[in-house]
Amino acid sequence: MGRVEGKAALITGGASGIGLSAATLLAQEGAKVVVADFNVEGAKKAAEDIQAQGGEASAIFLDAGDGKSIEEAVEFTVRTYGQIDILFNNVGSTNLKKDLDVVHMDLEEWDRLMNVNLKSVLHGSRYAIPHMAKAGGGSIINTASMAGFTGDSIRAAYGASKAGVVNLTKYIATQYGKDNIRCNAVAPGLILTPAAKNNMAPAVLDIFAKYNALPYHGEPDDIGYTVLFLASDESKFITGQTIQVEGGHYIANPSIADFKEFAKQAQG
Repeated sequence: MGRVEGKAALITGGASGIGLSAATLLAQEGAKVVVADFNVEGAKKAAEDIQAQGGEASAIFLDAGDGKSIEEAVEFTVRTYGQIDILFNNVGSTNLKKDLDVVHMDLEEWDRLMNVNLKSVLHGSRYAIPHMAKAGGGSIINTASMAGFTGDSIRAAYGASKAGVVNLTKYIATQYGKDNIRCNAVAPGLILTPAAKNNMAPAVLDIFAKYNALPYHGEPDDIGYTVLFLASDESKFITGQTIQVEGGHYIANPSIADFKEFAKQAQG
């Protein structure tokens, strides 16, 4: 207990999934958290649940595509708790019907994802950094994605936006490290958030499982605990890094799973 005791944290996209896990775990470890989300009712419910568990939490509406809305969330955090020590830039969006390959993607969707997924990180950091610097430091954590490191048959805009998050993380860390502000990112693989469970067919989940090094899928808390570590002083000498939390899905020759199956059949 107390790994982030007395610190104030703003979590964007905190009403569900990874954001909710991070908000809950940070509060359990002593942080005062602001849950910011477009789903403001969900944000209020998350804050109420944290309070019911003995934590301190507030909620605010957030439109990650609007810089003014992000600025207001930062200022709300400072007004409510007197400071902002932790910023978790977690909002992300994708659209499998519009974000296709380079030739066929909707170019307006490209612009939307760059705004929501990447520019929101810039805005959140831009508004939080002056408060952190004045207070003597802070920790910024950004949600990237393994899509920022690999290629795929679709989601070119999503992957490009998340690659931007990885590199922007390094720039923030470089530019504000002397202000005792650390900036890191976490890159999830497939995580069984409610959205993933509701939108991915079992056959698709089986394909992912086939190529994981570990025999199970990730859960929101797998990312939440990584965020907690990066927010705490336990990671005080880590900055500019992107921690890949992906079950070993991307570490091996991609044909390994097929060769294992081939070997089994040959032996049988």
